[in-house]
Amino acid sequence: MATADAILEASRVSIVKGSKSFRSASRLFDPEVREDAWLLYAWCRACDDAIDGQDHGHGHEEITPEEQRRRLEDLYDQTRRALAGEPMADPTFAAFQRVAQRHHLPERWPLDLIDGFAMDVDHRQYRTIDDVMAYCWHVAGVVGVMMARVMGASDPEVLRRAQDLGLAFQLTNIARDVVEDAENGRVYLPADWLVEAGLKPTADAVADPANRARVHAVTTRLLKLAEPYYDSARDGLRGLPFRSSMAIAAARGVYREIGRKVRRRGPGVWARRVVVRKPMKLWLFGRGFLIAIWTQALDKGRVPPPRAALWTRV
Repeated sequence: MATADAILEASRVSIVKGSKSFRSASRLFDPEVREDAWLLYAWCRACDDAIDGQDHGHGHEEITPEEQRRRLEDLYDQTRRALAGEPMADPTFAAFQRVAQRHHLPERWPLDLIDGFAMDVDHRQYRTIDDVMAYCWHVAGVVGVMMARVMGASDPEVLRRAQDLGLAFQLTNIARDVVEDAENGRVYLPADWLVEAGLKPTADAVADPANRARVHAVTTRLLKLAEPYYDSARDGLRGLPFRSSMAIAAARGVYREIGRKVRRRGPGVWARRVVVRKPMKLWLFGRGFLIAIWTQALDKGRVPPPRAALWTRV
């Protein structure tokens, strides 16, 4: 078995390789929360990479459907064994076991995440926005809930707002990566929205450069849908410890800016990957700090406004 320090170091390396935005935001956490966030991230990243044939979200290994299915079953098996407290030789699952046991994560949450990867293995088609939102729950909304638990949140209303932020993040990811996903045979835009825009709901149609304007119109619609989820998430910050609220406010600002860049740049946005540069990221981190102060100092004792009528699973 790997030592605790080796497990933590492997998790730290994973976030350094896999997510510049979350790595930067995680520095704002208290040390213990930061380490547990790294542990959970490393497991989520490794599960995703196993199914996609990637290395920390980069590259693309060709995997047969049979191998994908084998890897999926292995993820279910190792995750269940980790939750049951069996010794884990793989540092990734040892990391997950450590954070799951420390924070008493219900089995349904990590298994819901793997169910999301099963949707990719099954080449699920997303006919309506409700279908897309269900996918977003599995691959991101439930991660938001688990991260909130790591930060010490247990209030259902706070967990629901954490879910909303995960949903907003995934809607933004879909918009940013829509062409790349289509080139790999995956379409996460609602089929009925594509048909309304005059497009066939196929990967070839979404990837076709001739259709960029219509694809951009559909992704703009998706990003507008994400906005109330970002707004809802802000009202959950008051339920987190101060440094956690700073980190989450910073990450929220960076991801929201990615979506705004996709909208502003128009149909040519997918010529290169959308990123938030360091000066803007620093400004957003400063803004997140001010938002955290506001929510902790002025909002803390107040009843949060009612959550809007948004899609939910929590």
